Amino acid sequence: MSVKNKVKFNSDIIKVIVASIIFLISWILPKYSIILIVLSYVIISFKLFLEVIENISKGEIFDEKFLMVIATIGAFIIGEYAEGFAVMLLYQIGELLNDHAVDKSRDDIIKLMNLRSDTATLLIDGEEKIVNPNRVKIADLIIVKPGEKIPLDGVVVDGESSIDTSSITGESKPLTVKKDSKVISGTVNMRGALIIEVTSLYKDSTVSKILNLIEKSDTNKSKTEKFITKFAKVYTPTVVFLALMIFIIPSIITDDFATWGYRSLVFLVTSCPCALILSIPLAYFSGIGTCSRHGVLVKNSSSLDNILNINEIIFDKTGTITEGVFEVVKIKGNKMRAKDLLEIAAKCECYSIHPIANSIKERYGKEISTDDVKNYKVVDGGITVSIGPDNYLVGNYNLLKKNKIVFERTTDIGTIVYIAKNKEYLGYILINDKIKKNSKKMVTDLKKRGIRDLVVLSGDNEEIVKDVCRRVGISRYSSELMPQDKVTYIKEAKKEGIKVMFVGDGVNDAPALLLSDLGVSMGGIGSDASIEASDIVIMNDDLTKINRAIDIAKHTKSIVWQNITFVLSVKIIVLILAALGYSNILTAVFADVGVTLITILNTIRIFNKKY
Repeated sequence: MSVKNKVKFNSDIIKVIVASIIFLISWILPKYSIILIVLSYVIISFKLFLEVIENISKGEIFDEKFLMVIATIGAFIIGEYAEGFAVMLLYQIGELLNDHAVDKSRDDIIKLMNLRSDTATLLIDGEEKIVNPNRVKIADLIIVKPGEKIPLDGVVVDGESSIDTSSITGESKPLTVKKDSKVISGTVNMRGALIIEVTSLYKDSTVSKILNLIEKSDTNKSKTEKFITKFAKVYTPTVVFLALMIFIIPSIITDDFATWGYRSLVFLVTSCPCALILSIPLAYFSGIGTCSRHGVLVKNSSSLDNILNINEIIFDKTGTITEGVFEVVKIKGNKMRAKDLLEIAAKCECYSIHPIANSIKERYGKEISTDDVKNYKVVDGGITVSIGPDNYLVGNYNLLKKNKIVFERTTDIGTIVYIAKNKEYLGYILINDKIKKNSKKMVTDLKKRGIRDLVVLSGDNEEIVKDVCRRVGISRYSSELMPQDKVTYIKEAKKEGIKVMFVGDGVNDAPALLLSDLGVSMGGIGSDASIEASDIVIMNDDLTKINRAIDIAKHTKSIVWQNITFVLSVKIIVLILAALGYSNILTAVFADVGVTLITILNTIRIFNKKY
């Protein structure tokens, strides 16, 4: 809770205490009771009257404050002074408790995320200077000591450590970082001191984007929230009209204005819709905050709701089902040792920066001498290069076939790099994209949750895509697709009324993410493009978090409907009792303030539950 909220909270408590003491004195001094009750009423309700006048000037009449003022003034008019004050007292106490519960729930979410850093230690000519993170510029150097939060996104230029990324990714395992490693704001340095070169301003940092999205998460409201807002606009004037009818018609018939005036006031107080208006947005806010705590960034309540309406989930392959990191899985020499073939391939690829070449050099793992490497040339299907007196071809099946080299094509599934020396076939290296360790578990868990229509769309060749799908348990796929083909597929699915979730890497798949009913991207460690393009971002690329988000969305929706059912049930019962004369104004206050408090406490269960 902010300092501002604390001051407000304490001043309101003082008013309640002072007004209550004066009211008690009115019982001791019955001669002055009416004066003292009116004084206590003015103290406790003066601010509320000002708010009502301000709202009326803005054209906002039918809210719970207006109804409470009318009800208590009505009680005074019919001579129920003590009851009029008691209603206002209970209302103000209820408001204090409601405000405290709402503030606590919001603060708990922010504390659980524990992201923002208030200071940064800037390095200027070797001297340390503590500054506000907003003052740090791109390319500045900052130092982050053990136990401190990293205040801005950057790249490590000196030092080695482990960082706790759980506040961003939900992943408890520390991440090892060293020189040239990317780090993001909101994470915690656990071991050695790190000198970091800042790569983004504070306002553009990962932590700022996450907090801004959460704070603005109500910009695109769910259908339930929109319905409740529309419902309240019709409901409140309707019950005010009904309250007037309860007062006017029976009073004229029976000539008993006091009795029917009292019943109409009870009806009016009972009807306040603030329990629905407050608890439902709070429930979605809690659901979004809980997702963030688990490393799933949901942009708005509409996206949280849409998770439960999805019929089909489409996955991009590279960077989503697979890691997008190539590795050598097999080396097969033709009458030569595997390690010798690997050394030749690594030397041939020494000038290449292609991911396939990098995987070969990484597997070799030694320093490569380029003194005798010459005539390096990129050609269709691979490269040609000379090493000393020998000429080499390194590339795909078509490259060797085109150069009329005799060899047998392998049936292994993956990316095959064939190597030939002076027109003689030496062997091949098999390279595959790693499948993410949780991909298969994600598919299994989705099927358990009733989502069985899963599809992989990929630009890779059919054999590779088929093999990946077989290994993770997905039966449907399409291969050798361009980005526009994925968009076409989604358009056709939507024409058939299918609600589509697309899961991609957030860069190449931006059009598909934007077109789908729900775009989910692999945020990596805070990818800017993925945050911009999608509705939901998995911050640590763990696909099982999709299932976690579904569970949180289900629980949130369950709490929302529990609150709606409870509020309407209580209000309908008390409204009927009020009209029949079996309810008093104190019961009506419970049906308003008490019910609101109960729904808020019920809502807090969303982020207290273990998922």
